[in-house]
Amino acid sequence: MASNIGVLTLGDAMITLNPSETGPLRFVTNFERKVGGAELNFAIGCARLGLRSKWISRLGNDEFGRVIFNFARGEGVDMDDVTFVDGYPTSLNFKEIREDGSGKTYYYRHQSPILTLQPEDITKKMFNGIQILHISGVFLAINPKNLDIAKRLIDIAKEKGIPVSFDPNIRLKLWTIEEARKAYFDILPSVDILLTGLEEIELILGSDTESSLTQFADTYQIDQLVIKDGANGSKLFTGGTWYQEKAFPVNPIDTVGAGDGFDAGYIYSFLKGEDFRERLRFANAVGAIVTTVSGDNEGLPYLEEVLNLTNNEKVIER
Repeated sequence: MASNIGVLTLGDAMITLNPSETGPLRFVTNFERKVGGAELNFAIGCARLGLRSKWISRLGNDEFGRVIFNFARGEGVDMDDVTFVDGYPTSLNFKEIREDGSGKTYYYRHQSPILTLQPEDITKKMFNGIQILHISGVFLAINPKNLDIAKRLIDIAKEKGIPVSFDPNIRLKLWTIEEARKAYFDILPSVDILLTGLEEIELILGSDTESSLTQFADTYQIDQLVIKDGANGSKLFTGGTWYQEKAFPVNPIDTVGAGDGFDAGYIYSFLKGEDFRERLRFANAVGAIVTTVSGDNEGLPYLEEVLNLTNNEKVIER
C-alpha cells in the first residue's frame, strides 16, 4: 500500500519493441511489446517501493497510448495528470540485439504527444501532497520548450519548499552535448540532489576527478551530488564530505533501467530520512536487482526484495 509520501515527475513514455531474435533489425520479424521511458521507470520504481508516485505526461489517443496508461495505472502510478491527445502518435522504440550481445535503439518519437504539454499546463494543484520533484534530462532533450516547463515546475517546487532532484540521463541521439550542457547549467542552481553517472558527469564537466566534482557541487550549491558508477558502486558528496558504498554482487543480465531504479531507491531512502551511507547502499541494492532481469522496468523491485538483499539475504526468486 502506498504511503502518503509523494513523488512528482514528468516525461515521455514509449512502447518498446524487443526483438525475438538476434541480428540486424531488417531481418527480425517478431517483437515483444513492452513499456519504457526513463521518467515512467522512475515513477514505477517509486511506486513499487511504496511511495505515492505521480507522473505528468501526454499520450497519443491510440491503442499504444492506452497500453501505457493502463500499465502505469496498474503499477499504482497516479495518472490524474496524464492526458490523451489526438494527432500525436504514442512514441515507439525498437531494440536491435546483435549476436555478440551489443545493441542499438531506434527511436520513433517525432511529434511525440509530450510536445502538446505547455508551461501553463503545470499547476500548483499538481504538487498537493508532494515531497520531492524529480526531473530527467530525457524530457529536456525532446524539445527546447521543455526547459520552460521544467523551470515552471522548479519555480512551484521552490515556492512550496519542495526539494528538486535531477538526473541528466544524457541521450546524445536526441541532442548534442553542447545543447545538453546549456540546459543543464540553466537549472543546476535550483537542483538539490543531482543523480548522475560517472561517465555522464565527465561528459558534462570534462573531468571526473573528486576535486573537480567538489568544486562543481560548491559552485552550483548542490546539496547532494550522487555519482553512480555501476559495478563500482556509488558515492555522494554533501556537507564537504565524500561518502562511498560498494555495489552488491549480482550476475547482471540487462543494465537498462538500472539508473532509474537507483534514482528511485535513493529518493525513497532520502525521503525516509536514512543517513547518507544507507541512501547509497539502498540505491545500490535497487540498481543491482534491476540488472538481474531483462527489460526497461520489469526488474524494478518491491521493498521487501530490496530489504532481503540489504539484509544479506537472497534476493526473492522471481
